[in-house]
Amino acid sequence: MKVLVVGGGGREHAIIRKLKENKTIENLYCAPGNGGISFDAECVDIKATNVDKMVAFAKESGIDFAVVAPDDPLVLGMADAMEEAGIPAFGPSKLAARIEGSKVFSKNLMKKYGIPTAKYEVFSNTEDAIRYIEAENTFPTVIKADGLALGKGVIIAQSLDEAKNAVHSIMEDKIFGASGNEIVVEEFLTGPEVSVLAFTDSKTVVPMVSSMDHKRALDGDKGLNTGGMGTIAPNPCYTEAHAQEAMEQIFLPTIRAMVAEGCPFKGCLYFGLMITPNGIKVIEYNCRFGDPETQVVLPLLKTDLFTIFQAVRNETLSDLKIEWADGAAACVVMASGGYPQKYETGCAIEGLDENGQSPLATVYHAGTKISDGKIVTSGGRVLGVTATAATLQEALECSYKAVETIHFEKAHYRKDIGAKAL
Repeated sequence: MKVLVVGGGGREHAIIRKLKENKTIENLYCAPGNGGISFDAECVDIKATNVDKMVAFAKESGIDFAVVAPDDPLVLGMADAMEEAGIPAFGPSKLAARIEGSKVFSKNLMKKYGIPTAKYEVFSNTEDAIRYIEAENTFPTVIKADGLALGKGVIIAQSLDEAKNAVHSIMEDKIFGASGNEIVVEEFLTGPEVSVLAFTDSKTVVPMVSSMDHKRALDGDKGLNTGGMGTIAPNPCYTEAHAQEAMEQIFLPTIRAMVAEGCPFKGCLYFGLMITPNGIKVIEYNCRFGDPETQVVLPLLKTDLFTIFQAVRNETLSDLKIEWADGAAACVVMASGGYPQKYETGCAIEGLDENGQSPLATVYHAGTKISDGKIVTSGGRVLGVTATAATLQEALECSYKAVETIHFEKAHYRKDIGAKAL
């Protein structure tokens, strides 16, 4: 089998390292991939969003199966394009990917089908939005750009002035581009956050192990929002009772709603949940594996990942028994100094072996490249250092021990990943 994974970050590296366990896969390709991924798959220099070029490469190379991992190509319809070219693909259709591609679509879906979420309204002009915020007069309030914005299209305003500035900067200054043509203004929910990724073939839903993301750049959940500075799994806040409530009130109703809307969802559906005093509510959906949640969830998966991908694509998920390892996983993200704002790249990374790995933990490469035979930094989030162990405490200790042996100039990482779960 020849398998192509689309994307080039830590999530894709985690998927590829899991797929390598399947002995029927002879050739693994990753486009565009990155420096660290090149030790585990053949990297192909095609942008993840270049649908035509990606499909042409897949056809020319005789790819047997494509895994479209990031949100952008899914929203552009890459999974559909692969299928149309006769290449089986894992990932939702363009229509189904709207569940992440449009906040307006997803919020309206939840309202229509009674799926618990924060109270909200949608606006396409600044005056109406500000009038609504003034009338509600409750802070903090959450303001979201409708479209994709690299996971950063959300502003939590603490006051009326901050809310007004947020509306103007999204809708008029276009800080998130055309994604801000429409906005969602919603109530601020409180409670522990939980990420649950789920395999679904549009009929059956199989939730993966729950996880806890750490979005803020600095210790103590301070600083700017990032793409994620670390994760742990499972999330200790999420009990069996919560899992049952989520399955009955959120997971199954969401899958049925997508079928009813004529856009059945097949792939990995990410549920961003909050355990509020009034029950579990959906904060957001993603149409793909979360990053860096994938880096702690897949290491705990015992069932063959490629078999699951094929079952999802063939709508035979109910025939599979998906099993998970006991214990816990922890991932600490090593980022470039200054991330998520301005940062330098091209810094040499020390402390990794000839395959870009550490003897103490698994290293998933998010932003690296090979330059003059050396692994150097090439992004904001550089490495996800992941360990599994019998307990969360042990997993965190292993992960941090490995982090302390890896060095690059101005490396930045949080020292308190998983602390609030211990």
